[in-house]
Amino acid sequence: MSRKIPVKVIMLYRDQGLSRNMIAKSQNISRNSVSQVFQRASQLNVSFQDIESMSENQVYRLFFPDRYQSEVMYAHPNYEVIHKELQKVGVTLKLLWQEYTDNCRKSNEIAVGYTKFCEDYQKYIDQYRLTNHLVHKPGVSVQVDWSGSHLKLIDSNTGEITPVYLFVGTLPYSQMTYVEPTLDTKSDTWLKCHVNMFSFLGGSPIKLVCDNLKTGVITHPKEGDIVLNHQYEMLANHYVMAIMPTKIRKPKQKAAVEGAVGKIATAIIATLRHQVFHSFPELKIAVREKLDDYNAKPFQTREGSRKLIFDNNEKDKLRSLPVVPFEIAEWVYGRKVRYDCHIVFQKNYYSCPYQYIRKSVDLKVTDQMVEIYYQQERIASHLRFPMYREYAYSTQVEHTPDYFNQPEWNDQRILRWAHSIGPCTYKVIQRIFESVQIKEQGYQSCLSVLNLTKKYSKEHLEIACQIALDKIHSPRYRQLNSILSSKVNKGFFEQQTNQQPSNIGYLRGPEYYGGNQND
Repeated sequence: MSRKIPVKVIMLYRDQGLSRNMIAKSQNISRNSVSQVFQRASQLNVSFQDIESMSENQVYRLFFPDRYQSEVMYAHPNYEVIHKELQKVGVTLKLLWQEYTDNCRKSNEIAVGYTKFCEDYQKYIDQYRLTNHLVHKPGVSVQVDWSGSHLKLIDSNTGEITPVYLFVGTLPYSQMTYVEPTLDTKSDTWLKCHVNMFSFLGGSPIKLVCDNLKTGVITHPKEGDIVLNHQYEMLANHYVMAIMPTKIRKPKQKAAVEGAVGKIATAIIATLRHQVFHSFPELKIAVREKLDDYNAKPFQTREGSRKLIFDNNEKDKLRSLPVVPFEIAEWVYGRKVRYDCHIVFQKNYYSCPYQYIRKSVDLKVTDQMVEIYYQQERIASHLRFPMYREYAYSTQVEHTPDYFNQPEWNDQRILRWAHSIGPCTYKVIQRIFESVQIKEQGYQSCLSVLNLTKKYSKEHLEIACQIALDKIHSPRYRQLNSILSSKVNKGFFEQQTNQQPSNIGYLRGPEYYGGNQND
């Protein structure tokens, strides 16, 4: 539908002697529309004095009766109801226009076109100075960024100044803002601030809008998929939330937080500029007090305050938080599962199902847990041992095969193998089994020792075990391999092998083979 011609305004300027071009340019009206009014005024022999006391609609009806009749036939949308409906998640002007046209069809009325529908809604919100909910809806998004301005801590002893950074998050609809001071802008700090922000708000939105900082976004190409930091992506999955970085050099796409950053600089940083802080907890308390004042302060051009609008209209639109908050995790890739169904992390052992023996798995490590993943699927989880613990085992019985619960045959087989090499090797294997809580935990160490016979001879391994036992109570692969690989000991091994010392009990005498009697 075309824009209604402001006939009365054109007649006023015509009466003042302005040309058609001047009226068209000054009032942003097409020259053709101005010419139509001029022509109709001449046909009707009407001047501005004749219509001065009439309303704009009356004048328009006088000049263009056919157009007036066609325009009043259209059903007028209820923009007050439309404005309220737009606050609901998923509701758009296009959807409301379709519902409006359906209702008009049922009531045999004529509906206005979609363009006119949108234009009139914009005029409605401009007239009543309302927030355009086409841009922001309650509980849908939150925008986050680092503040460009800093606070500072001063060491009371040395006078050293430490910068304090401010994390800022804002809900665009209510402008409710969260601010957290930090001592760095590292990735872990960035993630912790998000977790604390969601706790402060009491819920999480559908999407999160951030800048293209490296702590969150790895690449943001003009075409193709955005690649997020893995931890940031995990946080989004935990809260079932979409992270939508703004386009590069497009700060207006997160205008709410950009505006909040500037206001925070005044409300918090500027108001605290005369205070000297010597401890970080003291500074955090002061920032929280100023933040509460900022959120509770009434708007200048809008009714209520940030907190009031958030509590009344937005808080219940946020989604409930997960029972367990997001934990920042370290990922360790490519750890092989040992023969005893364990992987090693920081000198401790954690079990995983025996089906994954000799396969490469990934570890997700938090402050409390060690989770084991195979091809992005979690296969085991354990409580993490403290940093001071070493060589401790966390073994879940169901991770071991059935024959592990009846291990006599396996450890006996290993001992028989050791005995076939010699008494010193047998003693080394015995002591390995004695040093572990369950026999299965010793299999890997025992096999590592015995498999040295694949690289060196049995005789040399026996001699190495004898040497090692004189110095170490329970020798392992590392010590024995060091002895065997030493060039210094090479001649000694050959000399001992050629002899038949009485203390090497595994050498069979001539009686075993028949001796001289059976030559």
